[in-house]
Amino acid sequence: MKSILIIGMGRFGAHLCMDLSKLNNEIMIVDENEEVLEDLLPYVTNAQIGDCTNEKVLKSLGVSNFDVCFVCIGDNFQNSLEITSQLKDLGAKYVVSKASRDIHAKFLLRNGADEVIYPDRDIAEKVAVRFSANRVFDYMELGPNYSIYEMAPLPEWVGKSIKDVNVRARYNANIIGIKTNGNMQLMPGADYIFSPEEHLMVMGKNADISALVKKL
Repeated sequence: MKSILIIGMGRFGAHLCMDLSKLNNEIMIVDENEEVLEDLLPYVTNAQIGDCTNEKVLKSLGVSNFDVCFVCIGDNFQNSLEITSQLKDLGAKYVVSKASRDIHAKFLLRNGADEVIYPDRDIAEKVAVRFSANRVFDYMELGPNYSIYEMAPLPEWVGKSIKDVNVRARYNANIIGIKTNGNMQLMPGADYIFSPEEHLMVMGKNADISALVKKL
């Protein structure tokens, strides 16, 4: 459980708040609009109305007491930049700021952000990957060169074992999990037999996994 501050309760901020609450984090939310705060009160320990470009407002929040501070303002980059910079000046431990463009990310990182996230871009990338290939259900990046894909087994794998297919040597990939009817089996053994209805969690270099996906 962590103590988290979220500034800016637009669509992304609201979803972030609800998802963090499900993971039992302690959350404070701040926005200028009282109405957007009301619907989120069941998910938070504290909610404040205020303009966080005002240093006095930020000081009153005790930002140094939070494990993570999120700046989720998407419609006014100047405000996002000012708040990010002031949070760090006031002793915030870790600041995560939302960006929509690369140039914004560069300025945010130079002015106090420890990390920048691109919600719209990241969702678009996942959707593009999923719908560009047959039977790819999800994927997650592990840095710039590696990913984990959730995918169906190749038709020629069905009925054979991981050892028979020789996935690691032949495809330069590792099967780290098998999902069947929502249940996950991690690190299946070499004698595991593939079946057509399951989802495989396959990890490897992006180029190798992309070549594998093209065979689906």
